[in-house]
Amino acid sequence: MLDDGSAPLPAGEPSAVERDALAGGDETTLAITISRRYYFQEQSKVTIGKALGLSRFQVARLLQEARRDGLVRIEIGRPGRVDHDLSARLRDELGIGRAVVIESAGGGVDQLGRALAATLAEESTEASVVGLTWSRALVSMARHVRRLSARSVLQLAGALYPPDGVPGSVEVVRTVAAAAGGAAAHPIYAPLVVSDVETAEGLRRQPEIAAAMARFRQLDIALISVGAWQPGGSAVYDLLTADEQRRLAEAGACGELSGRVFDQDGTPVPSDLDDRVVGIDSETLRAVPKLITSSYGAHRATATRAAVATGFVHTLVADDELARALLSHDI
Repeated sequence: MLDDGSAPLPAGEPSAVERDALAGGDETTLAITISRRYYFQEQSKVTIGKALGLSRFQVARLLQEARRDGLVRIEIGRPGRVDHDLSARLRDELGIGRAVVIESAGGGVDQLGRALAATLAEESTEASVVGLTWSRALVSMARHVRRLSARSVLQLAGALYPPDGVPGSVEVVRTVAAAAGGAAAHPIYAPLVVSDVETAEGLRRQPEIAAAMARFRQLDIALISVGAWQPGGSAVYDLLTADEQRRLAEAGACGELSGRVFDQDGTPVPSDLDDRVVGIDSETLRAVPKLITSSYGAHRATATRAAVATGFVHTLVADDELARALLSHDI
């Protein structure tokens, strides 16, 4: 499946990219653009061939190679479909306003991102101020947002620097703002967690960062993700030293949202981490009118239930594995 956000390609003439690919013999780029014409614009092989000066057989060969090389993936099945019955049961179980449960079928975070993009598009209006933190689910959401109504997009916490090839916090904010027709983007150019309280206070006093954080009280919608207090379960957990991880676990930590750590009852776990985080605080986040929270995997069940108890979940977007774990009461 091509992840395509490009404008329709004219049937009667090659685009600039296609002209360059034809002139330079770049068959990979040519195969991608031909695939867009064939699969998205529903142009016939003959039409594509006439536009690009190729034979129908050359077009067919490039389409076949695009499939073979993984440039085009065709998916048949139900992954990503919303399970309305499971969604209603989970909503009632947790006592929240809305639950969106997707059938993941091994699709993992990509399917969750699609559901988040659709949910945000439904909830947002042209006047909305939208805020978001970084998570793999929200990176996936940014890839799948096509058209969005929003006035501005805010980064709710300092930057995370993921592995090469994975968009970071600032890039995700700018991508979502671009999907909203060039809505104003307000990134925070500072790390999410710093080594000491004095550094964090100094960063929060910086004019650009202070101005970005002052906008938090204008938020209409915030997109956040549940982190489980375990290796690989939380980006914040993975940022800390082993000693910090252990001390917070011993104090009862089971999860975090945007760097705000809580126990299994949803009670904040006090530590100097709160003062070392550059981002939205719990009270301000809880006051946002619409909180769209994502979580996935059975290993996040306890943290997700605790996040609900904190008041950080109005709409939960989750996979069916997590939903069944929450409904089983075996946590």
